[in-house]
Amino acid sequence: MTSLAERLWQSRRYGRNIVIADHETPKNNEEAIAIQQAAIKCSGLPSIGFKVGSTSAEAQNILKTTEPGACPILSGFFYISPATIPIFETHKPAVECEFVLRVGRDLPPRNKKYSFEETLHAIDGVAAAVEVVGSRLAGGLMGKGRLLTTMDYGANIALAIGEICTRWQDFDLAEHEVKVSVNDTVRERGTGARALGHPIKVLQWLANTKSQTGRGLLRGEIISTGTCTGLIPVSNGDRVVADFGGLGRVEVMFMSREIS
Repeated sequence: MTSLAERLWQSRRYGRNIVIADHETPKNNEEAIAIQQAAIKCSGLPSIGFKVGSTSAEAQNILKTTEPGACPILSGFFYISPATIPIFETHKPAVECEFVLRVGRDLPPRNKKYSFEETLHAIDGVAAAVEVVGSRLAGGLMGKGRLLTTMDYGANIALAIGEICTRWQDFDLAEHEVKVSVNDTVRERGTGARALGHPIKVLQWLANTKSQTGRGLLRGEIISTGTCTGLIPVSNGDRVVADFGGLGRVEVMFMSREIS
């Protein structure tokens, strides 16, 4: 039988949905991450950083969790604005507007936890971003929980970012307003505080999580920090604009892909 990891990859690649048997369901976070890593290996794609999810109260409620989760961002699903992104309707795609932080120096594994100030000073750039999320699992994201979502590439479909801003210190990221429009109609507004109270707290959480696993974070990696605007379903032909004011904007058009 084809492994669960391979089935996840083929579902992501070809627009399919899969049903998870009871014996395949991860029992804890370690098992979920092991399946995720195997699915990433099946893709053969390098990672350029990490996406962090369920950092807002709304997202945690959807996944019935009280903590974030993370997954590598695969190079084949990374875009620079303006971008046209192919989607499968079977994956029930939706968009989230997020801050992206670029790591300016290595944050290696260590026994002592990284502080807010240390992670703050490790950032050398900030960008506006749109993450496209969805599920390769039958029935979509709702009710799947943190473990199944972690296993399924962290629910990531794609990530598009705007220009990296190197004068980001001029902005209060927690209070910075973001608005998202779909087909020229403003749908949601939010601030960076929706992501664990501050986007930098998301990087702090990730740095300490990866430090515990002996991996750490590397200079040049980008980290998306979770939605500031909620979850907005999108379809073929939709045009999404995420406006981060002085931090830039992201424009994305969606085109459908045929299921193989």
